Amino acid sequence: MNVPAILSVTAAVIGLMSAGLIANYDDLAAKGYRWVTIDGPYGCPSKEGLQQIIKKPTDETQLQMIKQHRAYYLLRGDIVKLIQEDVASGISRIHVAGITTDLWTLTKFLSRRPVENAFGVVETPETSGLISMETQSNADSLKQVGVAPASSTSSTPQTLKKPRSQEFKKSGTVAEKACGRQRTRKQRRRAEKTLSNRTTADRSPLLES
Repeated sequence: MNVPAILSVTAAVIGLMSAGLIANYDDLAAKGYRWVTIDGPYGCPSKEGLQQIIKKPTDETQLQMIKQHRAYYLLRGDIVKLIQEDVASGISRIHVAGITTDLWTLTKFLSRRPVENAFGVVETPETSGLISMETQSNADSLKQVGVAPASSTSSTPQTLKKPRSQEFKKSGTVAEKACGRQRTRKQRRRAEKTLSNRTTADRSPLLES
């Protein structure tokens, strides 16, 4: 096969892969997933808290609200699950991986199109940990209405074992998810620490005077 033919085949394969990824992201958007487009403490458990942090976006206010758990740091590229959209006020309620309570944020900070995070990676529900969160949330909902979730184990003893290759693959996937969640938590803590240091630096001249 000559060089032009090889290049044509390569381009076709890349085109098909890109089309598949775009279709997959469109499916995620249709299911209510969104990607965060901004860095900052713009996720709040209450609408009132969100309005406060938007109207008074000072470092001191943001840091105080973070310490009081009235605001949480969102990172560009985070994938979140859209729960409710208030079109009139331009705000949305979302699920964020690693945070147990739903948060309100501005709808304009959410994108239906994939956004790369700081590592150049587009998050998915699996890599972010959102899938496991939703499974637990569904189980909790069933418990509240008195319905026992289906058991994941059978009463019949199982004698067959999975091939070791599948076990390694599964453990690798779990490790990958854990690393992704740990990386996100470290990013949030680093951003909050930077905000804290900046607030302390702003106060220093006042203390000296």
